[in-house]
Amino acid sequence: MSVLSFAVAVAGFTVRPQMLTTPHSAAVTAAPHPALNRLADPSMNGAFLALDAIEPALTSYVNIWVPLFVGAKEAGLAPDFLLHWGHGGAMSTVLFTMCGYGAFLGWQTRFGNGDKEYPLTLGETARELHPKLMGAALFFFLLGGQGGLVLLATAGEPILASAHSSTAVIGVGLLLAQAGLGATMGGSELGRSIHAYLGSATLLALVAHAWNGLQLGLSF
Repeated sequence: MSVLSFAVAVAGFTVRPQMLTTPHSAAVTAAPHPALNRLADPSMNGAFLALDAIEPALTSYVNIWVPLFVGAKEAGLAPDFLLHWGHGGAMSTVLFTMCGYGAFLGWQTRFGNGDKEYPLTLGETARELHPKLMGAALFFFLLGGQGGLVLLATAGEPILASAHSSTAVIGVGLLLAQAGLGATMGGSELGRSIHAYLGSATLLALVAHAWNGLQLGLSF
């Protein structure tokens, strides 16, 4: 057989699916849910903290609320855009307004301007408003974080398989540490310095968290 004849024969040969059928072909060809694909494929799993220990409890809690959101979606009360981006919009507002302004007031206090009033302090001094703003931000992050998990589950996505979930744990942990330090440091100069610089690092961690959230939102 010539080379040309052989090439034509190969090109004309078609492998029929039934020739490759095995007793387990149905299981092999079944397409898993995209969320399961991300869990199974390490290249698509951006989580860098081992959160497996808390996943069952969180899933059980989240599943309490998922039917309510699914029902609202099916009834047309909650549009897809709101379910997809509502959490990100709300939490970004908290981050860039409350946390941003709270950090500014904190540094003003650090610089010796704690007894001064600034625009939007509503008659309170920087020293008085700073802990209130940051405490409110922590509350909204804790509340909004739960909503984010529920919305991910409503969309059929894994709740702890992303860098966004890992940075959430880090960000909330830093905020809690900051709250504890702020309440106990008193007049300690070392404590005040740690609180100021750790606060700035916390803000950067939360910005990274927001960026990872944007990437997660664009991924599905």
